[in-house]
Amino acid sequence: MKINVVKSVLDASDAIAAENRKQMDGAGLLCINLLSAPGSGKTTLLQATIPRLGGGASSAVLVGDLQTTRDAERLGPVAAQVTQINTGRGCHLSPEQVAEGLRGLDLSAIEYLFIENVGNMVCPAAFDLGEHHRAALLSVPEGDDKVAKYPTLFQGASVILLTKADLIGVLDFDIGRVEADLSKTNTGAPLIHLSSKTGEGMDAWLAWLREAKAAHGAG
Repeated sequence: MKINVVKSVLDASDAIAAENRKQMDGAGLLCINLLSAPGSGKTTLLQATIPRLGGGASSAVLVGDLQTTRDAERLGPVAAQVTQINTGRGCHLSPEQVAEGLRGLDLSAIEYLFIENVGNMVCPAAFDLGEHHRAALLSVPEGDDKVAKYPTLFQGASVILLTKADLIGVLDFDIGRVEADLSKTNTGAPLIHLSSKTGEGMDAWLAWLREAKAAHGAG
Protein backbone atom coordinates (compact mmCIF):
# COMPACT_ATOMS: atom_id res chain seq x y z
CA MET A 1 0.00 0.00 0.00
CA LYS A 2 2.79 2.45 0.86
CA ILE A 3 4.41 1.85 -2.53
CA ASN A 4 1.15 2.68 -4.25
CA VAL A 5 0.81 5.90 -2.26
CA VAL A 6 4.34 6.99 -3.11
CA LYS A 7 3.82 6.13 -6.76
CA SER A 8 0.60 8.13 -6.91
CA VAL A 9 2.33 11.15 -5.41
CA LEU A 10 5.18 10.92 -7.92
CA ASP A 11 2.74 10.48 -10.80
CA ALA A 12 0.83 13.58 -9.68
CA SER A 13 4.06 15.55 -9.47
CA ASP A 14 5.08 14.49 -12.97
CA ALA A 15 1.64 15.45 -14.27
CA ILE A 16 2.01 18.97 -12.89
CA ALA A 17 5.49 19.23 -14.42
CA ALA A 18 4.06 18.16 -17.78
CA GLU A 19 1.35 20.82 -17.49
CA ASN A 20 3.99 23.44 -16.67
CA ARG A 21 5.92 22.43 -19.78
CA LYS A 22 2.79 22.53 -21.91
CA GLN A 23 2.00 26.03 -20.66
CA MET A 24 5.51 27.25 -21.44
CA ASP A 25 5.46 25.57 -24.85
CA GLY A 26 2.23 27.40 -25.60
CA ALA A 27 3.95 30.68 -24.78
CA GLY A 28 6.94 29.81 -26.99
CA LEU A 29 9.52 30.36 -24.27
CA LEU A 30 12.59 28.30 -23.35
CA CYS A 31 12.96 27.23 -19.71
CA ILE A 32 16.33 26.38 -18.15
CA ASN A 33 16.57 24.85 -14.67
CA LEU A 34 19.87 25.79 -12.99
CA LEU A 35 21.09 23.18 -10.48
CA SER A 36 24.13 23.37 -8.22
CA ALA A 37 25.52 23.53 -4.71
CA PRO A 38 25.12 26.75 -2.72
CA GLY A 39 27.65 29.40 -3.67
CA SER A 40 28.43 28.05 -7.13
CA GLY A 41 27.51 31.37 -8.73
CA LYS A 42 24.00 30.84 -10.15
CA THR A 43 22.79 34.35 -9.35
CA THR A 44 26.02 36.01 -10.50
CA LEU A 45 25.89 34.03 -13.73
CA LEU A 46 22.34 35.19 -14.41
CA GLN A 47 23.32 38.77 -13.66
CA ALA A 48 25.98 38.46 -16.35
CA THR A 49 23.90 36.40 -18.78
CA ILE A 50 20.58 38.20 -19.04
CA PRO A 51 21.90 41.60 -20.23
CA ARG A 52 24.17 39.88 -22.75
CA LEU A 53 21.33 37.95 -24.39
CA GLY A 54 20.34 41.19 -26.09
CA GLY A 55 18.44 41.29 -29.33
CA GLY A 56 15.23 42.21 -27.52
CA ALA A 57 15.29 38.98 -25.56
CA SER A 58 13.09 39.20 -22.50
CA SER A 59 14.11 37.00 -19.59
CA ALA A 60 12.35 36.08 -16.36
CA VAL A 61 13.62 34.23 -13.32
CA LEU A 62 11.95 32.04 -10.72
CA VAL A 63 14.26 32.12 -7.71
CA GLY A 64 14.18 29.29 -5.19
CA ASP A 65 15.58 29.77 -1.69
CA LEU A 66 14.69 28.56 1.78
CA GLN A 67 14.43 32.13 3.04
CA THR A 68 14.99 35.80 2.04
CA THR A 69 14.55 37.63 -1.26
CA ARG A 70 18.21 38.59 -1.61
CA ASP A 71 18.90 36.78 -4.89
CA ALA A 72 15.65 38.06 -6.41
CA GLU A 73 16.63 41.60 -5.42
CA ARG A 74 19.96 41.18 -7.20
CA LEU A 75 18.23 39.96 -10.37
CA GLY A 76 15.48 42.57 -10.37
CA PRO A 77 17.54 45.22 -12.20
CA VAL A 78 18.49 42.90 -15.09
CA ALA A 79 15.48 40.60 -15.60
CA ALA A 80 12.15 41.68 -17.03
CA GLN A 81 10.27 39.66 -14.40
CA VAL A 82 11.43 38.00 -11.18
CA THR A 83 9.46 35.86 -8.75
CA GLN A 84 10.84 34.66 -5.43
CA ILE A 85 9.76 31.23 -4.17
CA ASN A 86 10.68 30.53 -0.55
CA THR A 87 10.55 26.84 0.28
CA GLY A 88 10.88 27.14 4.05
CA ARG A 89 12.56 23.88 4.98
CA GLY A 90 12.30 22.38 1.50
CA CYS A 91 15.60 21.47 -0.14
CA HIS A 92 14.30 21.90 -3.70
CA LEU A 93 11.62 23.52 -5.80
CA SER A 94 8.57 21.43 -6.61
CA PRO A 95 6.44 21.41 -9.78
CA GLU A 96 3.57 22.80 -7.72
CA GLN A 97 5.66 25.77 -6.61
CA VAL A 98 6.78 26.42 -10.18
CA ALA A 99 3.15 26.25 -11.34
CA GLU A 100 2.28 28.90 -8.77
CA GLY A 101 5.25 30.98 -9.88
CA LEU A 102 4.18 30.78 -13.52
CA ARG A 103 0.80 32.24 -12.62
CA GLY A 104 2.56 35.40 -11.49
CA LEU A 105 4.43 35.91 -14.77
CA ASP A 106 3.36 37.33 -18.11
CA LEU A 107 4.53 34.34 -20.15
CA SER A 108 3.63 35.98 -23.46
CA ALA A 109 6.38 38.55 -22.87
CA ILE A 110 9.13 36.03 -22.07
CA GLU A 111 11.67 34.40 -24.38
CA TYR A 112 13.83 32.79 -21.68
CA LEU A 113 12.72 31.60 -18.26
CA PHE A 114 15.47 30.65 -15.83
CA ILE A 115 14.66 28.62 -12.73
CA GLU A 116 17.31 29.22 -10.09
CA ASN A 117 16.78 26.12 -7.98
CA VAL A 118 17.61 25.84 -4.29
CA GLY A 119 21.33 25.32 -3.76
CA ASN A 120 21.62 21.57 -3.20
CA MET A 121 23.50 18.83 -5.06
CA VAL A 122 21.06 16.01 -4.27
CA CYS A 123 17.34 16.81 -3.97
CA PRO A 124 16.67 19.11 -6.98
CA ALA A 125 18.03 16.57 -9.47
CA ALA A 126 15.20 14.14 -8.67
CA PHE A 127 12.33 16.44 -9.66
CA ASP A 128 11.10 17.44 -13.10
CA LEU A 129 9.69 20.96 -12.85
CA GLY A 130 8.60 21.20 -16.47
CA GLU A 131 11.87 22.71 -17.71
CA HIS A 132 13.13 22.11 -21.23
CA HIS A 133 16.79 21.83 -20.22
CA ARG A 134 18.92 21.51 -17.10
CA ALA A 135 22.16 23.38 -16.60
CA ALA A 136 24.37 21.87 -13.91
CA LEU A 137 26.91 24.21 -12.34
CA LEU A 138 30.16 23.10 -10.73
CA SER A 139 32.39 25.81 -9.27
CA VAL A 140 36.14 25.44 -9.02
CA PRO A 141 36.24 26.14 -5.23
CA GLU A 142 33.94 23.15 -4.63
CA GLY A 143 36.67 20.76 -5.75
CA ASP A 144 37.19 18.40 -8.67
CA ASP A 145 35.53 15.35 -7.08
CA LYS A 146 31.90 16.48 -7.14
CA VAL A 147 30.89 14.81 -10.42
CA ALA A 148 31.85 11.43 -8.99
CA LYS A 149 30.25 12.14 -5.62
CA TYR A 150 26.97 13.58 -6.95
CA PRO A 151 26.45 11.95 -10.36
CA THR A 152 22.66 12.42 -10.49
CA LEU A 153 23.09 16.20 -10.60
CA PHE A 154 25.11 15.90 -13.81
CA GLN A 155 23.48 12.89 -15.48
CA GLY A 156 20.36 14.75 -16.57
CA ALA A 157 22.06 17.99 -17.56
CA SER A 158 21.94 19.35 -21.10
CA VAL A 159 24.93 21.58 -20.41
CA ILE A 160 27.53 21.62 -17.62
CA LEU A 161 29.02 24.93 -16.55
CA LEU A 162 32.35 25.03 -14.75
CA THR A 163 32.00 28.35 -12.93
CA LYS A 164 34.69 30.53 -11.34
CA ALA A 165 37.05 29.07 -13.93
CA ASP A 166 39.45 31.97 -13.41
CA LEU A 167 40.47 30.21 -10.17
CA ILE A 168 41.71 27.01 -11.86
CA GLY A 169 45.29 28.26 -11.78
CA VAL A 170 44.95 29.48 -8.20
CA LEU A 171 43.34 26.50 -6.47
CA ASP A 172 44.32 22.84 -6.52
CA PHE A 173 41.80 21.76 -9.15
CA ASP A 174 42.32 18.93 -11.66
CA ILE A 175 40.16 19.60 -14.72
CA GLY A 176 41.25 16.25 -16.16
CA ARG A 177 39.61 14.51 -13.22
CA VAL A 178 36.34 16.32 -13.90
CA GLU A 179 36.45 15.41 -17.59
CA ALA A 180 37.22 11.77 -16.78
CA ASP A 181 34.29 11.55 -14.36
CA LEU A 182 31.96 13.19 -16.87
CA SER A 183 33.02 10.63 -19.48
CA LYS A 184 31.39 8.01 -17.24
CA THR A 185 28.42 10.15 -16.24
CA ASN A 186 27.27 12.35 -19.11
CA THR A 187 28.96 12.37 -22.51
CA GLY A 188 26.21 14.30 -24.29
CA ALA A 189 26.41 17.62 -22.46
CA PRO A 190 29.06 20.17 -23.39
CA LEU A 191 31.36 21.36 -20.59
CA ILE A 192 31.77 25.14 -20.70
CA HIS A 193 34.46 26.88 -18.64
CA LEU A 194 32.90 30.07 -17.29
CA SER A 195 33.93 33.08 -15.28
CA SER A 196 31.31 35.72 -14.62
CA LYS A 197 34.13 37.92 -13.33
CA THR A 198 36.38 37.83 -16.39
CA GLY A 199 33.81 36.95 -19.04
CA GLU A 200 35.60 33.72 -19.97
CA GLY A 201 33.22 31.28 -21.64
CA MET A 202 30.26 33.68 -21.78
CA ASP A 203 30.17 33.65 -25.59
CA ALA A 204 29.98 29.84 -25.61
CA TRP A 205 27.24 29.83 -22.95
CA LEU A 206 25.20 32.47 -24.77
CA ALA A 207 25.61 30.58 -28.05
CA TRP A 208 24.35 27.42 -26.36
CA LEU A 209 21.29 29.28 -25.04
CA ARG A 210 20.47 30.78 -28.43
CA GLU A 211 20.89 27.44 -30.20
CA ALA A 212 18.66 25.75 -27.63
CA LYS A 213 16.04 28.47 -28.10
CA ALA A 214 16.17 28.17 -31.88
CA ALA A 215 15.91 24.38 -31.73
CA HIS A 216 13.00 24.60 -29.31
CA GLY A 217 11.18 27.02 -31.59
CA ALA A 218 11.80 24.77 -34.57
CA GLY A 219 10.37 21.84 -32.62
